[in-house]
Amino acid sequence: MRRLSRYRPPAYDKNAGFIIVLLALLFFGAMYAILTRIDNGYAGFIMLIAASGFIVYWTIHLRRIFKVEEVKPVMHKMEQHKDWVYDLIKGESEIIFVAEVPGPEEEVNARLVNGILYINGGQNFTKSIPLDVSEDMGIAEFRYRNGILTLKIKKLM
Repeated sequence: MRRLSRYRPPAYDKNAGFIIVLLALLFFGAMYAILTRIDNGYAGFIMLIAASGFIVYWTIHLRRIFKVEEVKPVMHKMEQHKDWVYDLIKGESEIIFVAEVPGPEEEVNARLVNGILYINGGQNFTKSIPLDVSEDMGIAEFRYRNGILTLKIKKLM
């Protein structure tokens, strides 16, 4: 059965975030060292402000570049159950059917008519599966827990 991953907000690569901060600090330190050697206080102060603005700009720009985004799966109504998977376990005298079916328990039902298993669930979920069963076989046990439907199909007396 296929399971969708959880959506997480965009994160930053830990190494990239560390490197960006380290580069910003190194650049700021280098600018400070250069400006302390200049005797004119106003020119050094203006250059320090300009350098700080560039540091902020490039830090924001580099963080955008190294942003790691996880894609949130978007499911359209028509494609919602496209890749539906079920398990069919055939024994000597019975067949066990297991599948993930959406919806609350009240909306989930199954019928076996003329060798075709009809399954209905929540969110307008409907499936029909042809089974290789005889006319005297039927659903002997129906169990639905935590989104998993389990059916035992065997000969009814």
